Order: sequence, then C-alpha cells, then structure tokens
Amino acid sequence: MAHESFEDPAVAALLNEHFVAVKVDREERPDVDAVYMEAVQAATGQGGWPMTVFLTPDAEPFYFGTYFPPEPRHGMPSFGQVVEGVRGAWADRREEVGEVAGRIVADLAGRSLAESLPEGDQRPPRPEELAAALMGLTREFDAVHGGFGGAPKFPPSMVVEFLLRHHARTGSAGALEMAEASCAAMARGGIYDQLGGGFARYSVDREWVVPHFEKMLYDNALLCRAYAHLWRATGSDLARRIALETADFMVRELRTEQGGFASALDADSDDGTGRHTEGAYYVWTPGQLRAVLGEKDAEFAATYFGVTEDGTFEEGASVLQLPDTGDLVDAERVASVKERLLAARAERPRPGRDDKIVASWNGLAVAALAETGAFFDRPDLVQAATDAADLLVRVHMDWQARLHRTSRDGAAGTHTGVLEDYADVAEGFLTLASVTGEGVWVEFAGFFLDTVLVQFAAPDGTLYDTAADAERLIRRPQDPTDNATPSGWTAAAGALLSYAALTGSALHRDAAERALGVVTALGGRAPRFIGWGLAVAEAALDGPREVAVVGPSDAPATRALHRAALLGTAPGAVVALGAPGEDTAEVPLLRARPLVDGEPAAYVCRHFTCERPTTDPEELAERLRP
Repeated sequence: MAHESFEDPAVAALLNEHFVAVKVDREERPDVDAVYMEAVQAATGQGGWPMTVFLTPDAEPFYFGTYFPPEPRHGMPSFGQVVEGVRGAWADRREEVGEVAGRIVADLAGRSLAESLPEGDQRPPRPEELAAALMGLTREFDAVHGGFGGAPKFPPSMVVEFLLRHHARTGSAGALEMAEASCAAMARGGIYDQLGGGFARYSVDREWVVPHFEKMLYDNALLCRAYAHLWRATGSDLARRIALETADFMVRELRTEQGGFASALDADSDDGTGRHTEGAYYVWTPGQLRAVLGEKDAEFAATYFGVTEDGTFEEGASVLQLPDTGDLVDAERVASVKERLLAARAERPRPGRDDKIVASWNGLAVAALAETGAFFDRPDLVQAATDAADLLVRVHMDWQARLHRTSRDGAAGTHTGVLEDYADVAEGFLTLASVTGEGVWVEFAGFFLDTVLVQFAAPDGTLYDTAADAERLIRRPQDPTDNATPSGWTAAAGALLSYAALTGSALHRDAAERALGVVTALGGRAPRFIGWGLAVAEAALDGPREVAVVGPSDAPATRALHRAALLGTAPGAVVALGAPGEDTAEVPLLRARPLVDGEPAAYVCRHFTCERPTTDPEELAERLRP
C-alpha cells in the first residue's frame, strides 16, 4: 500500500485535506499495533498487515481493514473509495460514527484475559499437562517437511526450545525427533542463506524452499540459540555449523558501530536494472553460476544447491538449498564454490539495513551470542554479546533503570520499553553472567525484573505488555502468546525463574510461578503459540537446578567445571561462576561455597539446598543430566 496508494498524489492530497495520517512502526510501538490489531480482529474476524484503521480524534477506532488495493478488485473497494466513504460518514453521520467507536472501545475494555483463564489456577503446568502439549504439537507436526502447520511456514524457534527441554527431562524420542527434523529442514531449505548464513523471515511454502527474504535480528538470535542447544543435546555437526554461521552473520551484517545489533536487512534490492526486487541479492540462475564458477564447478554447484533451469523462485532463478544428497562428498570443493559465489554476490547491490536498535531483540542476541561463544570456544562472540549488553546499559537504560525501546546511532528513542524489552534484556544479561561470571549483569537484570513486578504485574499475577505509567491507550494490551518472538509474559516468567535461582528470592520465584499459570491454561489448547512458556515450565519442573562453580577464573580446573555446567542438558540448569573470597552480593548462590581440598568445585542445588560438591567435570556433567 505504501507504493500503490500512499505515494499516489491524488490519494495523498485527499488524505492530507481531510485526515491526520499516522504511519505506525510496529517495531517501535508494538503496544499501539496490538490494541488496534485486536480491534480489527474483533470486528472482522481476521487481522494482518498492512493494517488500516480510521480513528476519531480521541483515538477510538470506527472503521478498519487490512489491505485495500489501488483500484477496485475482486469485490474490494479501492483505498481511495474507502477514504472517500469514511470522509463522507464523518461529515454527514458523525454522531453515528461516534456511537460505533464508543461501542468498539467498550467491547475491548470488557475483554479481560484474567476472566478467561480457569479461576484460581495460577500454578505451573504439571508433567501430564506438558505431555498433553507435546501431543498437541505432534498432531500439527509436518512429518514430511518438518515444522508445524502449512504455508506460510515460520521458524518454530520457541517450540524447538520446549521440545529439547522436554526431551532432556523425559527422554521423549518423539520430542527430539520433531526438533531435529524441523531444524534440519530449515537448515537445508531456502529459508537459510546457504552462502552467508542467517535465516530469512519465513517460507512462503510448506517445504521451506522460497523465503520472504527479509532477515530479522530476532529470528536469527532465537535460531542461533536453538541450534546451539540442539548441538548440546545431540552433538550434531549440522547444528554446530548453523549456530556458528548464524552467529557470524549477526556480527558481520547486523552489528552497528556502537556495538548493538540492527533490526533487519530488507527483502528487496536493486536487481541490476534499477528495479527493487525481492530476493535479487540471493537467487541464482544456472547461467550466473557458470559465469562465476565455470562449466564444471557450475554443474557441481547446481546439483549441490538445487539450482535448476526452470528455477525454484521466479524467471528461472533458484533459491539456494541443500538437497539431502548425503552432504556431497568433496568438502574442499564445496568450500571453494561457496567462497567464489559469496565474493560474486558481494558485488551485487546490497539490501538496505534498518539500523534501529530494539532493546528486546538485542537482549535475545546477547543470550544467543554468549552461549554460542561459550559452547564453541569463540571468545569473540562472547565479547560481541558483552558489547551489546554494554550499549543497552549506556544508551537504553535511564537513571531509574527504565528502558527505552529503541536507539539509533547511539541516541535513545523517545518510546518507553514494553514488557518484552525488560524480560528479554534480563534474560540476555542473566545468560551473559552465567558465561562470564560477571555478577554485575545479574544486578542489572534484577533492576529490570523489579520494574516488571512494580510496573507490569497485576495483583492476580497476570502481566501487562505496557507499564502502569505508560501512555494510556484505548486498552492496556495483555498477550501471553508467542508471536515472532517469545511473549513478554512468558519471557518474564523465565527470567524471573532464573533470577530467583541465582539469588534465592522467593518474591521472584512466586511471581514466575504465578505467571506460568497461563501456560497451564493454554498449553494443551494452543501449544504452537506458547512454546516459550512451555519451555520455561520445563525449567520450573526441573527445579530449577542451581549450579555454583567456584574457583580461580584462570585455573584450567575451574574452566573445565564451568564448561561442564554450561553444557549440562538439565532443562532447569542455571549457572553461576565466581572465585573464592569474591564479593558475591549480586549472586547469593555463590556465598559460602568454598573450594574442596583447595581445588575448584561445583555445587548442584535446588532451592539453595545443595548436593555434595564435586571437583570432577564428568561427575558434574552426569548430575546435570535429567
């Protein structure tokens, strides 16, 4: 609509004469998007973007839709006709319009999430309820192509995390099979950039062949971590490669001068003719392969990457994939081909980059890069995570420990953080603390989680998406279900649970368990859409297990114990690292944990009640298996 209608001079003149036109960036204002999307869905039975909403001067909606074409089409009015119709209604029937808007707002105000949940059932799911969620996922699993549901098909990052944790706790072969099959299908499909690493937003088909080529930070952060966790569970070489390539993509393509991570790369770019075309940067024809590689290597590459004369995309062009041919043979030749194609692609006009830094998405990136760096001995990735965390503190956090949603070029934006910002940044900081042993990140996470309890929590234990002192909208949004990222509600539950494990705070543990009541209510009914909540519930059921590793930071024995702790597959493992005699104010789990016979030691605890400490990494690893 931006190109078809908003840039049309006649439509623009009509809008400017009779309306105040507001274009909302839903990445900067997810709260505004949420409340009006709820209105659209309530009125029309469906939603989607672009979203078109007409409001009174009091911001009350009275007419909505999604896409309107530039000309009447298939029974749909043109956008110009819609604008004329709304203008006429406002001029001639304003009282009637006001009544409609009032009824819509009253209806939205009367919708209470708390009332729709089972009364008094504010407890984490029991084992049988998590098993029921797994059965629900099994029914929706695509056993042929991996993933869940049909086209368009989105990466099931949060569901994969649940499946891996459920397998770790129960040994369920089915859970692991669904996780492995989904991850393998995505890694081999066109949704994954086979040359440069990183994932596109979604696949337009159920086979993962043709993506919507936009690359989002949040997808890549979530998937990087999921593949790293899959490697931890299985030792899969494919999972290791994808985790590292995705991490390297984020650092190479999305990292900004200030140390944070940009939001996205565009889907389209100049196709060489002056037109901006989706996928132009990424797709290949056989002729283009020949021009770069020569006849023999082009033939090899076409087989390896699934490039055909007819094309798998448009006009004879193909999206690169990895057809399952047993991972063709000659690794040296594959590396040479990829290097030359990547160099040739770098000469093409590049997709644009949205340099906006979003707090929550950077929190997800901090967690992913910290763990991937620790798992695979890549200190450069841990440093990238630390730099991004530092930016969030320096630029996004104010003197009251309140977060700004966005920044650009080192300057904070004007919009205040929403629940997912506080939750995901806290999650990232807690993960970074477990990897680096720097307790200051736990302290910062505590500031943010205290804000969650004060500003976002309702007396009944439910959580709102906006702070109590945020700009007042027609309705205060409250959504526990995952979208493209974990819901702020269940992300907060996870961070609260981990923080309680490190500090012993009953206040934070109780808040986490109350927040997980929504997973009990929804997990069996809609498991695909509350995957992160199910993953957090697995951690709660496992303890969580508090692991304190104590020893000099430069001692090989300390590093061996720390690595064993980080690689433990217990779904509730939360790791703290510290040297004996250090000030442990930020991490009470480390208090009174001495060395054992002068040797570094690890303590595995539940609710701060600990087993006998061990100095043996293999014994520690065994204790951290469910």
